[in-house]
Amino acid sequence: MKNEIDTIYILENPEKNIIKFATGYQLKYDDTIKDVFGVACLNDLEMMIQFNKPFQESICSSKNISVKNLTLNQVIRIASKKELLQLREQLLEQVGNLPIPRPFDSVIQLQEGVFRWDEQNSSYILDQLGA
Repeated sequence: MKNEIDTIYILENPEKNIIKFATGYQLKYDDTIKDVFGVACLNDLEMMIQFNKPFQESICSSKNISVKNLTLNQVIRIASKKELLQLREQLLEQVGNLPIPRPFDSVIQLQEGVFRWDEQNSSYILDQLGA
């Protein structure tokens, strides 16, 4: 059993118009990076960012940045509460109404801190205790 809190990441591939949420575990051990970017691992993704011109251009265009400001953080970063709320809206569209299934562990880490799943609202809420 793992003791650490799962961090939730958002992966964006503007070239293929793919946005996906993933846990740190999924990034390390699942095919999530391959599913979103078509490469096997983060090292390959860094090479893709450095040398794949169409991919570079798609990121720069979507983020409104120049190639010199291009980093891995433009395509993989810790998700925010606002982004997770967008996922909640997508899930609501799929299932039609509350309750929606919990998409991740009951306790997760986002940019803003540690969040706990609230069954009543089918949403993650900030953990005031700091877990």
